This record gives sequence, C-alpha cells and structure tokens, in this order.
Amino acid sequence: MTTSAAVFEEIYDRSKEVKDFDDSKLGVKGLLDSDHRTFIVDQINEASCTWGFFQVINHKVPLDVLNRALLSIKAFNEQSNEVKSQYYCRENDRGMTFASNFDLFQSKAASWRDTLQMGMDRTDFDKVPEIVRSELFELDQHVKRLGETLMEILCEGLGVDEDRLKNMACSERRHLAGHYYPYCPEANRTVGTKCHTDPSVFTVLLQDHIGGLQVKHGEHWVDVKPLDGALVINIGDILQIMSNDKYRSVEHRVVANSVHEPRISVAIFFNPGNLEIMYGPLPELITPPQKSAIYKQFTLEDFIMKFRAKGLDGKSSLVNYFLL
Repeated sequence: MTTSAAVFEEIYDRSKEVKDFDDSKLGVKGLLDSDHRTFIVDQINEASCTWGFFQVINHKVPLDVLNRALLSIKAFNEQSNEVKSQYYCRENDRGMTFASNFDLFQSKAASWRDTLQMGMDRTDFDKVPEIVRSELFELDQHVKRLGETLMEILCEGLGVDEDRLKNMACSERRHLAGHYYPYCPEANRTVGTKCHTDPSVFTVLLQDHIGGLQVKHGEHWVDVKPLDGALVINIGDILQIMSNDKYRSVEHRVVANSVHEPRISVAIFFNPGNLEIMYGPLPELITPPQKSAIYKQFTLEDFIMKFRAKGLDGKSSLVNYFLL
C-alpha cells in the first residue's frame, strides 16, 4: 500500500496539475469542452484517413435553412419547361449554369439528373433565379462558417497550425451544385451520378431523406444513409494532395432514383481562392527521407482545366499529379 502510494505520488504531481489548470483559465466547463473537441478531432481524423467521408450533426446550421434550400431546388426544377429553359445553359459567363450533366459531351454515359450550379464567390446575386436566390445564399453563408471550423479540426488532425487551410483561402472559392434526381422508370439501367472523386479541398453535402449516395470502401459500395439534420462531409482530391496522402479522397456515386418522388441534394465544394499560386503537399508534412512528397506542385487553374476536360469518367484527378 505504501509502495503503491509512493509510486503514484512520484507519477502524479498534483500541485503542477492544479497550477496548469488554473493557468489555462478555462474553468471546469472549458476543460470539458477541450476534452470534447479532442474527441471530435480524433473521430474526424480517423474517418478522413480511412473512409474519406463522415456525417456531422449539431453543426449550428439551422434546420429551417437546410429544409428551405432543398425545397427551393425542388421548386425550381418543377417549374414549367418554359420558365426553366430561360436558365438552361452550359456557359459559365454568369457564374451560374443549369443543365443535365455538365460533362454531357465528354462522358460516354449520361447521369439521370439535372443540376443548377453557381460559383458562390463570383455569381451575380440578382441574376440567380428568385425561387432559389435567398435560400441558397443563406445556406452558403452558414456552410462557410461550418467549413472554416472543419478546416481547423482537419488541420489539428494533420498536426499543422489550425489556421493553415484558412490562411490559404480554402474557404473563399466555393461552388454550389443543387441536384434534382427525378424518378427513373428503369433505375437498374443507369445511374444518378457516375463514380468519381471530388476535385475540391472538401465538400459539404446536404441530402434529403431518399438517399442513394454510396461510398466505395475497399472493394465494396456502402450506402450513406440519410440522418435527419445531418450534413455529409467528404475529403476532396486537393486535400488528399495537401495532406500527402494522409486524408483520403474516395470514389462515390449516386444510384438512379427508383422512388416515385424526386431526390434532392445540395453540395458546396470548398476550394482555394487563388488560381495562380502553386499548391501541393504541405511542407510541414514532408520530412525526407522518412516521408517524401508523393505529389507535385500545381496551380488551381491547371487542376480545374484538367478536371473539366475529363469529366466524371470514374478516374481520379490525382493521377495527373503523382511524382515519378
């Protein structure tokens, strides 16, 4: 008993622990919050390394904002063809497009969906269809704040400064895609969205109750089951490069909708804001010879150009950037 107590006293310096606690100025609640954040960082880090996907709840994006965004995309697509056709275009001169399959002319097969897309940092607010205008811009502002919090957590998981991605303006260039998947009478003969990885830092996805999103894990396709009020987060190709392969950008797809009601989703893709500077593995994560860079440097402009040229062909953009 005496020996055990002596060993305990040697290991545990109570006076130091008490002083450290007092110096932190966190209080008991702050200490609890700190432990809770560590738990969240660990969970997200594990999911980002192994699955490349996770879902978040209690994210502070109001449920009514989420619901109104989904309803607005539904309402836009269910207008008369005469109204919708005014917006149908593939040219991005307004920062906005509405079309079936952005890669229709490059792809060998089409997907069973229509999509309204816009660059949230460069689209003229007044030119966005009024039926979705306020709903999508409000969603974007909430999701931007969430995205910046996620950046801090992802940086902590990598062991780099928590503001590293934010300082690289990784929340400034956001692209929104509102997808409408109508009922497909022969759902086994096509897909909703072809297999692909996202050309982003990461993506925040709002999906409705119908589901259909699948993630490839190993050799198996796994359903991402909708959770009420949850947002789906997935790592993109750019963050896999920046993390030097620690975080994984994985293949995913959407099956064609066999339900007699439309499936709606809204994705917001986070990308760096500067098209011209060089990006690549974060230098802090490169420690030769133990850990060498796996990818070469690139500009965002080059990255986007190569992705648009290939479309959703089932091949990752990463193959263009491996170091030989």
